[in-house]
Amino acid sequence: MANRLSRATSPYLLQHAENPVDWHEWGDEALALAAERDVPVLLSVGYAACHWCHVMAHESFEDEATADYVNAHFVPVKVDREERPDVDAVYMRATTAMTGQGGWPMTVMLTPGGDPFFAGTYFPPEPRHGMPAFRQVLEAVVDVWENRRSDVDRISAEVVSHLGALEAGDGPALDAEALDQAVRGLAAQYDAVRGGFGGAPKFPPSMCLEFLLRAAARTGSGDALAMVEHTCEAMARGGMYDQLGGGFARYSVDADWVVPHFEKMLYDNALLLRVYVHLWRQTGSELALRVVRETADFLVTDLATPEGGFASALDADTDGAEGTYYVWTPQQLVDALGDDDGAWAAGTLSVTESGTFEHGASTLQLREDADDPARWASVRERLATARRAERTAPARDEKVVAAWNALAVTALAEAGVLLDEPEYTDAAVVAATLLATVHTDADGRLLRTSRDGVASTNAGVLEDYGCVAEAYVAVLGVTGDAVWLERATTLLDAVLEHFAVGVDSAVGAETGAGGFYDTADDAQRLVVRPRDLSDNATPSGTSSVATALLAAAAVTGEDRFRTAAEDAVRSASALATGAPRFAGWTLSVAEAMLAGPLEIAVVGDGEDAAALHRAALGLASPGAVVVAAPVGTPLPLFAYKDLVDGRAAAYVCRGFACERPVTDPTALTG
Repeated sequence: MANRLSRATSPYLLQHAENPVDWHEWGDEALALAAERDVPVLLSVGYAACHWCHVMAHESFEDEATADYVNAHFVPVKVDREERPDVDAVYMRATTAMTGQGGWPMTVMLTPGGDPFFAGTYFPPEPRHGMPAFRQVLEAVVDVWENRRSDVDRISAEVVSHLGALEAGDGPALDAEALDQAVRGLAAQYDAVRGGFGGAPKFPPSMCLEFLLRAAARTGSGDALAMVEHTCEAMARGGMYDQLGGGFARYSVDADWVVPHFEKMLYDNALLLRVYVHLWRQTGSELALRVVRETADFLVTDLATPEGGFASALDADTDGAEGTYYVWTPQQLVDALGDDDGAWAAGTLSVTESGTFEHGASTLQLREDADDPARWASVRERLATARRAERTAPARDEKVVAAWNALAVTALAEAGVLLDEPEYTDAAVVAATLLATVHTDADGRLLRTSRDGVASTNAGVLEDYGCVAEAYVAVLGVTGDAVWLERATTLLDAVLEHFAVGVDSAVGAETGAGGFYDTADDAQRLVVRPRDLSDNATPSGTSSVATALLAAAAVTGEDRFRTAAEDAVRSASALATGAPRFAGWTLSVAEAMLAGPLEIAVVGDGEDAAALHRAALGLASPGAVVVAAPVGTPLPLFAYKDLVDGRAAAYVCRGFACERPVTDPTALTG
């Protein structure tokens, strides 16, 4: 049997390389083979840090009898959802349409043309809790395929027709009234007791929190700010936050933020780092500042790759069980710290004899600041050292994803300046350079993933272009090097040419419709061209590109970028007003549009310029674009701007109309 996955760049695919299942990667070759054999495609989608993906792999894909049946009756295809979000998006939408729910592992049966006719998620090896066994599912699919092909054709045609219906259209601009209504909509779903939105499981609502911070800055709303403060404190003090090593887990399985799903994702931590930076900027919260430092340290220490990027995730499982790296019993605390400090740590960190997790173990919570900060610092360091020395660390997904790295670049660049921590800014610049080299092909187009400094052939999708272009503008802001603007606008030009709705560069077709598809017009064709406007775990492609377009317009003054950003936001306005929980980033960029955004040029160098730069980034004005550079930097934003009486100066502009320059940082903050 050919081991087709052994050359993959995806750690998830490599995890399955030795399975007895004869896996193929997604592509025309696998579909053609299914047509030649006249068998369906078994599509299995997951990712490296997915707990239940590992479970199903062990139970079914490593089982020889199951593998023999799959190989005889299907062409099995394995997809890493993080490498191929386009494939994942299309078939996840099919899965939720057919079953009412989705998740990973995702299991979809396709015709050789790629049309889905059956879908589900995890299936156990034996019938369990109302779920059929995986073998039963396989046999039922084979029976339908061989004996009722007309049912397959009918179902697949209905599903594809449903998927082809676009969920978007040009809507009204998101004005102040619409944004205020979105705040009220979020408040109606807010958990006033525990923080966050809705019930269990609770995911970190990072993009909604960013929107609420911006809304509070615009309106002075104490209610909007209170939702952010309460939620951020609840997340940071609960078990979802790693009290010893910094960084957040994927989500809380309960409504009280006590027990997490333990995988730690790059995108969550990048987005939350930005939220906590902005919360500290707006309120001066010492808790937020601590979380910023610890989370930034986690990114640059635990997720940094040798090539200068950031790995995708840390696994949830260690030694075959979830969470064992992170949970403690009272006795384990005593063993690591001694009787007195162990007992004190148990009280401080809510570690009980009965436990809050499994087998009498507890997650670590810091519900209140320690009564002895010096003692806590010592205990934290000793526990972290013991954890590293005595426990098996979670596996790391070494894959570098363009969009997620870009989110980290933007957050670290800003945090580095505001906290005067050059280590963070330097890490941002190095990672951005990796994106500009390894992740950029000879035509200036993005490649989504790399591993060990080698890029895959997976084309970048819209979120990659949007997040990376925004990151380049952020690096421009902290370095003053105009090459980053050139790189950003090159990507955005590609977006306007290849991703715009109603534009097909191959035939020059235009319909005048606004917004963007998630894949380029020259990308590999799927059964439908995906276009998901919702902000979920990460910003949608549309909202991330709108953010980057608006930032580029602020630096260049080019109306085409501003107009495209406005069109993108209008394309998602119905979702934003009807379901604001799933449009946090769209609402955030709409707040920036309403604010201008401010364009701030800090002219000069040395400590005076650095102080002005920190003060400018300290402004809470939504989406403000701040660039610090020496006199004479060839940027449109810096045209006709000079030192003032030989001193560094900050020019605060809106629509390229500027106030009088200031040389005193307090004039920016006061």
